[in-house]
Amino acid sequence: MKHILDTNLYIGGGVDFVVVPLISPTYRPSVVPQFGSFSLEASLPFAKSDLDPLPSLWNTHVVGQISEWIDLDSPDEKLRKNSETAFKQELAWASYLSLRACILPTPKGDTWTNYARCANQFLQEHLKEMQLWLRIPLGKPDDDSKTLQTQDDYWKIWNSFRLLSDHNSKLLVTLDNLNTMPSDNSLNHWYGEPVAAFIIHTDSFLTRDGDNPKHLSEGIQKLITYFLNHYTQIIISENQLNCSKDEESHLETNSAEDSRIHRLLPYIDHVRSIYQQMDPLSEQERSQVAFRDVLHPILQPFKEISQSMVYSEQEKDEKKYMEYKRAICQALLDRVPDEEASVITTVLVVVGAGRGALVRTSLQAANETGRKLKVYAVDRNLNALASLYKQRESMGWNDIVTVIQTDARHWNAPEKADILVGELLGCFGDNELAPEILDGTRRILKKDGISIPSSYTSFLQPVKSSKLYSAVKAKEQILTFETAFVTKMHNVARLAPCQPLFTFTHPKRSIKESNRRYRKLQFVMPDVPESTMVHGFAGYFDATLYKDVHLGTEPSKATPDVFSWDEMYFPLREPICVHRGSTLEVHFWRCCDSTKVWYEWGVTSPSTSLVHNCNARADCVWLN
Repeated sequence: MKHILDTNLYIGGGVDFVVVPLISPTYRPSVVPQFGSFSLEASLPFAKSDLDPLPSLWNTHVVGQISEWIDLDSPDEKLRKNSETAFKQELAWASYLSLRACILPTPKGDTWTNYARCANQFLQEHLKEMQLWLRIPLGKPDDDSKTLQTQDDYWKIWNSFRLLSDHNSKLLVTLDNLNTMPSDNSLNHWYGEPVAAFIIHTDSFLTRDGDNPKHLSEGIQKLITYFLNHYTQIIISENQLNCSKDEESHLETNSAEDSRIHRLLPYIDHVRSIYQQMDPLSEQERSQVAFRDVLHPILQPFKEISQSMVYSEQEKDEKKYMEYKRAICQALLDRVPDEEASVITTVLVVVGAGRGALVRTSLQAANETGRKLKVYAVDRNLNALASLYKQRESMGWNDIVTVIQTDARHWNAPEKADILVGELLGCFGDNELAPEILDGTRRILKKDGISIPSSYTSFLQPVKSSKLYSAVKAKEQILTFETAFVTKMHNVARLAPCQPLFTFTHPKRSIKESNRRYRKLQFVMPDVPESTMVHGFAGYFDATLYKDVHLGTEPSKATPDVFSWDEMYFPLREPICVHRGSTLEVHFWRCCDSTKVWYEWGVTSPSTSLVHNCNARADCVWLN
């Protein structure tokens, strides 16, 4: 091991870790007949000392490989029991070495129940230790001529294996490319799955005119790019049995050179070049990488006071305020004709003024259009308004801007507004109580007054994401599966186009109109693989600020370069299996009473779920 690590890590190998068998391939537990059955006795020692190399290197630079001969579901009882003993010994040894992960061999045959049981036993007993990476082919092995014919078969192995293991978050999948390029449709199986590693065999690399440098086909390069963008490790595997005699001779006669420049270096260099050619993340994207697929509770606008850091991040979203300025400019031009621009003063109320970003935006719009403006800046957060007070004095706005510290819903305005502007949209449109807040301020808006935003619609989309499902499950409270979360979705598969859900328009036509909503949506699954899992629903919004000025996150028409909003995630307590061409039917409710607003949701086809969050038993947004 010391020689392997020295060669690969330190002498030009350029790799982060090595994958090695932990036990001699010739080792078998002894099997002794006893009372007509089998008694298993461990043959010790079955591995070398853990002192070579240093213990810390095992943890940081080694991924173990469990023996390929192990068959935990073999019909041969002797082999099955022998396999179970060896499997437990190897995992126990790997755990003792503090390895970060072990690669499990691909399940054999058409059953793997005992295999999953034994893996789950280990995962349950070692709650905070290493991961298990189940090796699954991306193509059909050359020696597999019986039951497994399609990539869907292999996904079903993985899916049933993780179901038998109760979606354990430490069970991940390693995809083995097997020198083939699978179809785009078969790759869809693995989007949204916890793919820990992608194995590329050296046979997959091509040469131009028989010389280096090595290179990969365009299809595999795109696949590697996707995996690198989703934190998947790339493993380069060399099978020397497949080397030509010339290559073998070259390796044998250049052993001295091999100690200086690892023979896999051309392959490593090519993978590195693919990474270097990836589109770089923007500064804003880099700052948000740590928040990908991290679950956050819905904001409580009347229970929580936003902190300075939150305002700072929001104010960096220049594109958002550019769109607000466009809307305010159009509203001012429609409100006041050119010939009266120097005479008429427009009254504008900013609801939820915070540190004054929308106040500054409104004054910029007035300056660009040549309109006179009087601004009332209203917010509950006295701490945030302290910054606005200071700006008002330093910028000379005392005669233009009036700062009011109160709940806008209960404010007795000295005059009615021509334009009402609010930065109230949540990542699902209405989830931060924009309807209730704007309804509450409707009485201070003139009958012909303009509301910005004027309308907004929530959108829904079924998604597969093992990572998000595991994150909810890790909270170890069953009601978290009935809680809506905010998250920056990354490792997800979006299974069908979005559909509109709830729409709100302002100012509301009638004060008696309820903000309760209900809708049934039907998603047809034309582009999914033969079968796949639905773990929940992604939520987006699209808003009309004024006339043709839109702002939103719905993927087909999302506003470019806007980063103020993530997505909503509505989990399902039990994932639902859907098939290509089937219809997923979901019901959504927006419920209200005098103290709170909440969502309820449930699926009725192809199978029936419970109604999640019934009567707000898990989650709600408080009105006071």
